[in-house]
Amino acid sequence: MKISIIGVGLIGGSIALKLKQKKTADFIYGIDNNTENLDEALALNIINEKVDLKTGIENSDLVIIAIPVDSARKILPEVLDLISDQQTVMDVGSTKSGIVNAVKNHPKRSRFVAFHPMWGTENHGPKSAIAESFSGKAGVICNREESAEDALELVENVVKNLDMHLIYMNAEDHDIHTAYISHISHITSYALANTVLEKEKEEDTIFQLASSGFSSTVRLAKSHPEMWVPIFKQNKENVLDVLNEHISQLRKFKSALEKDNFEYLEELISNANKIRGILDK
Repeated sequence: MKISIIGVGLIGGSIALKLKQKKTADFIYGIDNNTENLDEALALNIINEKVDLKTGIENSDLVIIAIPVDSARKILPEVLDLISDQQTVMDVGSTKSGIVNAVKNHPKRSRFVAFHPMWGTENHGPKSAIAESFSGKAGVICNREESAEDALELVENVVKNLDMHLIYMNAEDHDIHTAYISHISHITSYALANTVLEKEKEEDTIFQLASSGFSSTVRLAKSHPEMWVPIFKQNKENVLDVLNEHISQLRKFKSALEKDNFEYLEELISNANKIRGILDK
């Protein structure tokens, strides 16, 4: 199978490496506005050839859109305009409603499969791509009833070859759950990093005293705004909903400390410990 990947960064590059390893892809075309990314992906043997959008689509069985969600939303209708009824398009965006709604009335909507691999890191670019990134992770396909049977089957096979387990959701539910589990984690990490940078002016002290707990908590704050601002924008209402709850929880901790209510503080921490039983299943 010949594949075009629009966006040969961390996610697109990792998908390419894995599909090459599994021999699912015979040839991979790279499409990217960033020429450095293309050159790097070519040098690292992530892609076989760098091409423009039209050339890549004309020669591919599958087109994978792996760019920030606002850009994906804009380019998807154009990609569908260029494909035949035998080709398939999938995206890997972290929000789904906006992307799905952008093509809900497109005559070739059935050739598109909305997909989100539940994996990512704070790193970026082809150099950060890892073939085994997706192994054991969840792969979410949204609104599968809107996709043609053969297109859905092809994408399901791709997801299985990424060694992911499949989950099916509608786009709205997906965006709610990812706001609660993923998107709030990034906002919290950004906010914590800004808090420390505001209060602790000695960078050497941060470096010297940073524990593994602090480092793991603020790791996501290294993630680039080019990716995350569009996600927060596309999923604004759901993110605001969970952010309000998070602020409420912070106020509870603040109140407990202000009032020397350490019994309540212990109760808050004990309740939070319940997450261990969920994550350790």
